[in-house]
Amino acid sequence: FAQCGNIKNTRFYVSPAYTHLRQHTMRHLRRGCHDNSKAENLKGWTIETCKDKTLTTKDLIGFVGGTWTLLVYMLNKKSPKKLNKGIFNYQKQDELIQKMETEGAQSPADLLLTVDAGRLVRAQDKGLLQSVESATLSERIPANLREEAGHWFGLTKRARVIVYDKEKVKPESLSTYEALTDVNMKGKVLIRQSNNIYNQSLMASIIANLGEEAALNWAKGVVANFARAPKGNDRDQVKAILAGEGEVAIINTYYLGKLLNSDNPEEVKAGEAVSVFFPNQDGRGTHVNISGIGVAKHAPNKENAIKFMEYLTTRGVQETFAKENYEYPVNPAAESSDLLNSWGDFKEDPLPLAKLGQLNKAAVITFDQAGWK
Repeated sequence: FAQCGNIKNTRFYVSPAYTHLRQHTMRHLRRGCHDNSKAENLKGWTIETCKDKTLTTKDLIGFVGGTWTLLVYMLNKKSPKKLNKGIFNYQKQDELIQKMETEGAQSPADLLLTVDAGRLVRAQDKGLLQSVESATLSERIPANLREEAGHWFGLTKRARVIVYDKEKVKPESLSTYEALTDVNMKGKVLIRQSNNIYNQSLMASIIANLGEEAALNWAKGVVANFARAPKGNDRDQVKAILAGEGEVAIINTYYLGKLLNSDNPEEVKAGEAVSVFFPNQDGRGTHVNISGIGVAKHAPNKENAIKFMEYLTTRGVQETFAKENYEYPVNPAAESSDLLNSWGDFKEDPLPLAKLGQLNKAAVITFDQAGWK
């Protein structure tokens, strides 16, 4: 907060993707000051930052859906569900968008933080975000990870990868998303339902890269190779591999990080049973997506909102997110965590992520045509 100065009176609409950051404590604020200054009085509702800057949580009104809970812990020690002064409201991603739409010009939000470019495009299409200009954001965030007119920006990045049973699958037998339709994968593929936004964005990327006909054939081939009817979240697919229900699964990378760092020994065991494979390395690259942020259409404090976005893309904050959230930084100057580095470097699909939202409807239709429930 010292870096971005006084950002009082900024309101956040935040969605679920960072609840696991609750382990991030106030000590990060204490050591987060620069210029050899000290942060004092980190209790109650007031935070004293460097250079005599003061930020009160009473002036930060947000709608928290469980993802960027790190922000709550940077501001107050209480759980978001226990905050009762109207500062943060704990809601799911789509509920936040609906709430902003319902409130219209009366919405108090300055910023919307949510997961998946598809949702950010949806919010943009509904007229809930405004374009902003920031040379700092343009410099720190690659062009394909932000909307070209500045309606939204990626803050963290995840890859949608193939994980495989270490005991049953040889990594050299894997190659691409498309190869999951091969006959030798019959009864081995685990993946969640088609109504999941992560799968819809993956499908949108396949449509963008290969065309609708090829995407439909891929979906039909994967359905034919299902190990079981799709159910559960990404972690459940990994657990199903441990249980012997399948041998490969498509998941977001941070879910594996959550399993490996879980307090539940059974979840750790599931995470340790698989290895990561980055598909399509000889072609377009592995599909990536983001958690991102945009300035609300009717933001009362636009200037402060932009300052805060710029702060969230600084190297130090990006590396904190990478470590605590098991995601990749979007700022190329920031280092990934040791865990993510242990999986190796990989080639990313350079597709502009705005395409994922633009092709979401086509993705949903393709899933339906393929019989992917």
